[in-house]
Amino acid sequence: MTHWSAPPPIIAPSMLKCDYGDMLREVEQLDAAQAAWFHWDVMDGHFVPNLSYGAMVIQAIRPRTKAFFDAHLMISDPAKYLDGYLKAGCDAITFHIEAVPEPTVLLQRIRAAGRKAGLAINPKTPVSAIEPYLNDCDLVLTMSVEPGFGGQKFMPEVLDKVRRLKQLVGPQTLLSIDGGIAADTIAQSAAAGCQVFVAGSAIFDEPNYTAARQNLARLAGAASR
Repeated sequence: MTHWSAPPPIIAPSMLKCDYGDMLREVEQLDAAQAAWFHWDVMDGHFVPNLSYGAMVIQAIRPRTKAFFDAHLMISDPAKYLDGYLKAGCDAITFHIEAVPEPTVLLQRIRAAGRKAGLAINPKTPVSAIEPYLNDCDLVLTMSVEPGFGGQKFMPEVLDKVRRLKQLVGPQTLLSIDGGIAADTIAQSAAAGCQVFVAGSAIFDEPNYTAARQNLARLAGAASR
C-alpha cells in the first residue's frame, strides 16, 4: 500500500483547501512537494453543516498520483457509502465515532477490503468513547477544531486526548490531527504524540508548497524527538 509506511512526521495536505478549478495542477504541485498523503475531507451537509465532494471526485484524481489517499468521512452514514470510497481507491477510510457509536463492524469491513481503518473523535468527545475499539483501528484522528469548516482556530485542549491515546495504542496505530495545523501549532501536536498532520491553509495559502511542507515537517520532527 502506497506510503502507509512513510516515516513520520507525515504532512497530509487537506484537499478541502485546494483550487477546485485546477485540481490537476494542485496534484502536480503536491507531488512535486513530495506530499506522501492527500487528506480528503468528505462532508455531507448533515453530520456537518457544509458539503464538499464525494467519491466520484476522488476516483477521478486517483490515477493522477501515487500518493496515499486518506479519506475522512464527515458523514452521517459511512457504512452506506463505504463501497464507493473503496472503489474510488482510498487507501485509508476514517469515520466518526459520533456518527457510528458501535464502529467495530465498519472498521472490520474496511480492513477486510485491504484498506486502513480509522476512527475520528470530535473535540468534545471523550477518549473513553473510542477506547473499546482501538484494537480495530490503524489510525485515530483527533479533531482539533469542530468538524465541517476550514480555517478554524486550533484548540490546544485536545492535546490531552492525544497524550492519552498515545498511552493506549500500539506502535502500529498512527495518531493523526486535523484542524488549525500550522507552523505555530504543529510542534505542540507532535510533542503530544501525533504523527500525521492534516494541513489546509498552511499548505494551500503558501506560494511554495514544497517549502511549506518541508517547514512543517521540520518543526514536527524536531518536537517529536
